[in-house]
Amino acid sequence: MNGADRLCDVLLANGIDVTFANPGTSEMHFVAALDRKPAMRCVLGLFEGVATGAADGYGRMAEKPAAVLLHTGPGLANGLANLHNARRAHTPIVTVVGDHASHHLAFDAPLTTDIESLARPMSHWVGRASGPESVGATAEAAIRAAETGRGVSTMILPADSAWGPVEAAPVTPIAWPVPPLPDAPTIERVAAALRAHGTRAGIVLAGRSSYGAALETAGRIAAATGARLFGEVLSARTARGRGRVPLERIPYPIDLALAALKDLDVMILVGGQEPVAFFAYPGKPSRILPESCRVETLAAVGEDEAGALAALAEALDAPAQAAAVPVAAPPALIEGLAGPLTDDAITRVVAALLPENAILADEGLTSGRSFWSLSASAAPHDYLMIPGGAIGNGIPMATGAAIACPDRKVVALQADGSAMYTVQGLWTQAREGLDVVTVIYSNRAYAILRLEMQNVGAGHFGRNAERMLDIDAPALDWVSLARGMGVEAARAETAEAFRDLFKAALGRRGPFLIEAVI
Repeated sequence: MNGADRLCDVLLANGIDVTFANPGTSEMHFVAALDRKPAMRCVLGLFEGVATGAADGYGRMAEKPAAVLLHTGPGLANGLANLHNARRAHTPIVTVVGDHASHHLAFDAPLTTDIESLARPMSHWVGRASGPESVGATAEAAIRAAETGRGVSTMILPADSAWGPVEAAPVTPIAWPVPPLPDAPTIERVAAALRAHGTRAGIVLAGRSSYGAALETAGRIAAATGARLFGEVLSARTARGRGRVPLERIPYPIDLALAALKDLDVMILVGGQEPVAFFAYPGKPSRILPESCRVETLAAVGEDEAGALAALAEALDAPAQAAAVPVAAPPALIEGLAGPLTDDAITRVVAALLPENAILADEGLTSGRSFWSLSASAAPHDYLMIPGGAIGNGIPMATGAAIACPDRKVVALQADGSAMYTVQGLWTQAREGLDVVTVIYSNRAYAILRLEMQNVGAGHFGRNAERMLDIDAPALDWVSLARGMGVEAARAETAEAFRDLFKAALGRRGPFLIEAVI
């Protein structure tokens, strides 16, 4: 038995039975150990950003960590953008980064890097195994930090710690502490603020408060006080659809965000932080809440959001259930829809036809912005976005969600420019036979950057600027790209064709891609 075996045993003992991987030489003993552990599902990503993004999607839906196996510092660097998204989504992940054997580091071989410094900005916890006998304790510390802090743990595994022998010993699961609840003074202070301000109070639901029992309780609190319920600008996971407690989405454009929040006197935070402007803009504030708005935290990240909301509802003597909210019937969304395909037509079709209990992974960016409001009338579903704002998470996020929930249809709304960051995720979907329908908004441009260039007042669009924002010369052929990676695909250029293709894709299992030309 070696250190790599011990690491696998600790992971499995604590319910971590999926590893997303892009390994190299230093990780071969861990790869060999994975082969000896049939309970561990190993999923290969052809790029590290696919592995880390898939672990993010998996962790959000499974509510437990996946492991990610990466090769030395450069491999970790390739996966950092989606670890950033995971950190912002408060997704638990255990990242295992192989390193050179300890005695080899002094020779400064080509792949030698300062892994700790690379890992720290995107990690909740960073640790290094000092030898084979320390692997078990280091792995337990990584898992504990990921679970209790709801974030990314990075464990560095030198090759000699992996291949070195260890004494065989039983591995026991970690005894988890009960997540803390806010104290009584906090509950009463928040309750008093909601009683005093009513409709001029807001509650931002983040983390695990925006779905399940916690969301239902928040609806009861809103019914009792008149407070407005908000989702984050880009939420990690929100329960949406008919019969679900509706949340207002804080708008991404700063002027719309300022207008949406201008009447608030108090904002209550549950499982997240105060909303702020996504970027700095000339002459506009970074803080989007009114200067006079008081901010209170009911439950911080890692605390018991559902329990905190239940205690608050009791303090407010909230009704037994939230008030019903009327929504449009789904067929009305696509009645008379015809003609050239538009982004609005795409979101209407998806909202109308989305199956019950689906998972919607949204990286549609500018083209998919209208889906949030339309999703209130869709069938009940979970809605995933990219809280960190680092593009290239959509395809991997959908991949991980499909592995976490194999009995649920996953639909990915995906901008074409950002899809090219991690297009290799389609290959993983084909290899694993995942039930994912990917809709590519094929506008052949970085449309979101056009909007931002205007917002920051960067001037007119000349030839060089246009060439930085358009991706139409040559145009990307998404049907060929998908088929080249083993995913069946088709193209739609009219609303009717898209409706028919989307309906057909929902009626079959396995990955399918629709290039929606707009």
